[in-house]
Amino acid sequence: MSTTSRPYTVTPLYVRNGEVQFGCQIDGIELSKNVSNEVVKQIKDDVRDHRVVVFKNQGILLPERHLEIAKWFGELESTFYNHPKSPNRDIFRVSNDKNEGCTNVGRTGWHIDGSFQEKPFSNSVMHIINVPKLGATCFIPLTQVLEGAEEEKTKLWDRLWMVSDRRSGPVHPVIYRHPLTGKPVMCLHLGMTEGFILDHGTEKAKATSPATTRKIMDGIYEELVKEGGSIQFHHRWEEGDLVITDNLAVAHEADPDTQLPREQVGLRVMHRVTVKGKTIPKK
Repeated sequence: MSTTSRPYTVTPLYVRNGEVQFGCQIDGIELSKNVSNEVVKQIKDDVRDHRVVVFKNQGILLPERHLEIAKWFGELESTFYNHPKSPNRDIFRVSNDKNEGCTNVGRTGWHIDGSFQEKPFSNSVMHIINVPKLGATCFIPLTQVLEGAEEEKTKLWDRLWMVSDRRSGPVHPVIYRHPLTGKPVMCLHLGMTEGFILDHGTEKAKATSPATTRKIMDGIYEELVKEGGSIQFHHRWEEGDLVITDNLAVAHEADPDTQLPREQVGLRVMHRVTVKGKTIPKK
């Protein structure tokens, strides 16, 4: 199932009951070579529409080229720890070996990147450098999560604002409209949320207790992974893979296998570059 109306081939990655849900694989492009402005625009459109775009068989891209590709989507933003083996300050190097990269990255719960910032990242560009035997990255489309969630839950979530840090972190609406598509999405991080504010900005505003916060996050988790209703794409990395995501449209999490010892599964090294986002609309 593919389309060829572009200067490359697009194959859907997740199809349910004959309907394309999200994600695509692009073939016929060598990212190490110059790409025309017209093709760049088409790729950006496909990232917007498909939310997760996988490029196969790209070899190991030079760090400079990786950064150039990320800049197609906007200004780069680096707010993370710079590992000594990272080839560039704007490249986040992650691994299952602390001597090779930052460990336990993406293992704190389903999330979008940069939820702790005033402007969460708009896009993420991930490139595998060393591929272990095991270790996938999982993606979930947030619009479909909301469409399939229990009405009682979405009504509550629509009144909630998430707080990453009660002392200094920004406050973001849990449900808002994506700045490019206008579709409902979520600002979430199930491992880095200090609490929620109910009816923020009104006279009825009230912070949730730790117990209520936990209950809310458990409810979100249940909808993300519920049997028969969850739409998850597990990307099992292969040599030469590069993945571009619309960070605001998909939640993701690294499989536990990504942190298995190097001696057991081999060395895992991934480079990630993130693009500065826009302020989340305040409802």
